[in-house]
Amino acid sequence: MEMIRQIFHALKTNIPVATVVVSIGLALLGYLATYINARILTRKKDRLELVNMRLNEFYGPLYVASKAGRIAYEALLTKLGRKAVFEAGEEPSQTELEEWFLWMRTVFTPLNEVQEKLIIGKAHLIVEEQMPKCLLEFVTHVVGYKAVLAKWENGDFSEKYSLIDFPPDFDEYVTRSYADLKSQQTRLLASL
Repeated sequence: MEMIRQIFHALKTNIPVATVVVSIGLALLGYLATYINARILTRKKDRLELVNMRLNEFYGPLYVASKAGRIAYEALLTKLGRKAVFEAGEEPSQTELEEWFLWMRTVFTPLNEVQEKLIIGKAHLIVEEQMPKCLLEFVTHVVGYKAVLAKWENGDFSEKYSLIDFPPDFDEYVTRSYADLKSQQTRLLASL
């Protein structure tokens, strides 16, 4: 309506209509540019919010627990003077087994349970469309240890480890995903 009034006003005052049309066109382009910019900014903020949620609620805690578990395992191996707790053809001594039982109960199981709860409870924050195989394998590995630990509590030490192996690519997946999200977070923060 305002545009029509301005065009009539221009005709009455002999201002060239082209000038009015250009002015109105520029105003519309300015509005359109502001609208598009606001939409882009909103999308970036939404993306940053999702990245922050994934980092704070899933990948960050998973990364810390994974690294702590890896460092603790390496410390145990150093203490035992072994390359692995259970090496083919080289059974651990009774003292080494007792140390293993202690570390499993007090160090590895609590860390594994933290990670298991994150994976099960925050699966909606996983970056991929499908659940990564290493995460499923990790959860089954932890569940396997629950049966072993229950036997230990009853004094049965015949089983020493989970029937499901620790997934070899778990730590790498967690580290890579965490690093990728931190990189995305940095880029998004810089662009806002």
